[in-house]
Amino acid sequence: MLTESPYQPDQAVYRHVIPAGDRWMHTIRQGQIFRIHDLEGNQAADTLFYDAHHPDDRYSASDTIQRQGKLYLTTGSVLYSSLGHPLLTITADTCGRHDTLGGACSRESNTMRYALDKEHMHACRDSFIRGVQECCEHHLDKRDITCNINFFMNVPVTPDGRLTFEDGISAPGRYVEMRAERDVYVLISNCPQLNNPCNAYHPTPVEVLIWDEDR
Repeated sequence: MLTESPYQPDQAVYRHVIPAGDRWMHTIRQGQIFRIHDLEGNQAADTLFYDAHHPDDRYSASDTIQRQGKLYLTTGSVLYSSLGHPLLTITADTCGRHDTLGGACSRESNTMRYALDKEHMHACRDSFIRGVQECCEHHLDKRDITCNINFFMNVPVTPDGRLTFEDGISAPGRYVEMRAERDVYVLISNCPQLNNPCNAYHPTPVEVLIWDEDR
C-alpha cells in the first residue's frame, strides 16, 4: 500500500548514503523511525535485522510471512523475529511491495545462475559476512546470517511456485520507512549485482535516514 511519510529529511537525526555495492550497519533505538531511500531507482537493498541486546533473536522471514499471510511487505507489515517478537513496523512506503523470498546473491549462486566466470564478483553475502564480523561485542559470524529482506526488489511468485527475478518496480526518490519496536541492529548490503535486471545491471547508492519519533 502506497503511503507517504510526514517525516522531513532536514529533520533527521542521522543521514548516510551507502555507495553502490557497499555495506552499512547501525543501531536503531526503540521508537525511532528508519527510512531506506532509493535515490536513483530499482536498487535492491538486502537487509537483515537483529535484536540489539539479543542478536540471536533476529528477523525471521517464515514468522513474518506466516503471521501476516502475505509474501510481500508494505505499509502495516510487522517484521517478526525468530522468537516471535515484533522488531519493526513499516509505517510508510512509496514503492508498494518488498521481497521476502529472493535471498541474497552469493558467489556460489552467481556461478549457478549465470556463469562460472562470475565467481570472482562481489556479492551481498560477502557484505553480510564482513558486516557481522565487524559488528560489535556480540561476536557475530556467518552462522548469524539468515533469510533477508530485499527492499525495492521485484521477485514474483509464479502459479507453480517458482520465483522469477524481474525488473524493479521502484523509481528514483521512492522509500520505505519503519518504526523500531525494540532496539535493533540493521545490516544492509546495497546490492552489487551486475547480472540481474533488478537494478538494470547498474548498482546505485541508497540513503538511510533516522528520526526520533517526536522529531
